[in-house]
Amino acid sequence: MNALTAQHTAAPPRRPLLVLTAVVVLAHVLLLQAAPAHWGMHAEAPLQLRPLITRSIEIKPPSPMVPLATPPPPARRAAPVAPRLQPNTAPALSQQAPAAIESIAPPAPEPTVASTPPAPPPAPEPSPPAAEAAPATPVASAGALTIPGSMRLKYGMTGRSRNMDYHASAQLDWLQDGEGYRASMVVGAFGLGERSMASSGQITGGGLAPTRFLDKSRSERAAHFQPDKGKITFSANSPDVPWLPGAQDRVSVFIQLASLLAGDPAKYPVGSSVSLYTAGPTSADTWTFVVEAEQKLNLPAGEFSTIKLTRKPQRDYDQTVEVWLAPAIGWLPVRTRITQQNGDFVDQQLRVAEKPP
Repeated sequence: MNALTAQHTAAPPRRPLLVLTAVVVLAHVLLLQAAPAHWGMHAEAPLQLRPLITRSIEIKPPSPMVPLATPPPPARRAAPVAPRLQPNTAPALSQQAPAAIESIAPPAPEPTVASTPPAPPPAPEPSPPAAEAAPATPVASAGALTIPGSMRLKYGMTGRSRNMDYHASAQLDWLQDGEGYRASMVVGAFGLGERSMASSGQITGGGLAPTRFLDKSRSERAAHFQPDKGKITFSANSPDVPWLPGAQDRVSVFIQLASLLAGDPAKYPVGSSVSLYTAGPTSADTWTFVVEAEQKLNLPAGEFSTIKLTRKPQRDYDQTVEVWLAPAIGWLPVRTRITQQNGDFVDQQLRVAEKPP
């Protein structure tokens, strides 16, 4: 009785469980039938876009990759090796000319002039007096000129500066090869230091044609002759001055005087004058020399017959310049005396005349 009662008591709950299970199953079925209609658009949209994205990656790359592969060859042709060599070769050649010109201008004339082909004429001869060993160079021009042969002249100097007497030495190296020239004057005194002046240029129908004048003591100053531009310029920032035909500098002026008198001595009698436009390191003006009577001088180098020329001062600050030219050594100066307005002076007299090394 108890068992039957228990079965009757336990049986009724199974029916509600089955009913509940059926309801849940039915709800799931309905839910699953309704789900595709709600999610299908989102689920299928990516599937439809992927083939489009895949095709865009596969189709588009070939078109940009073809032009990218072609540009490199032109880029390599744009910088060949030959064009680089041509610009490097041209400057190297152009720098040789200035190097050759500058080798004449600095204060070391011996190597440059001796290396030029026409220079040997003075060298081969033995070692007679300098006047015989240094042949002159006649110049064809409207006026007669004879350029002195190359020579080295050594001078003894006495002077007075600021009420103090002093002694010094000087050397003039005159070198020419018939086409170009170089003249340098070096003055040195113990305790006073050294000063040098140098002139370099060409030999023309009008005689010496300077291209550069250098004055060096504590500092270096230069004058540059530019006949093609009609002016003389200065490294000291001084104003340019006009270039005039026959212009000289403070070294070449004495060689030009010698060339004029050597070419035609009769043209310059006593009382006549010679005017030469002369440039210094900062300016230029006209130097006028008056020819005086013949004089015999007894100098440390011996006795010489000379012609004296004097440049008189034209302004308060001008110097009086006296120069004695000796025909025995190509009319080169054997004595020079320069006197300042305040009485200071320097007097240089020839000690040795010899061939340049």
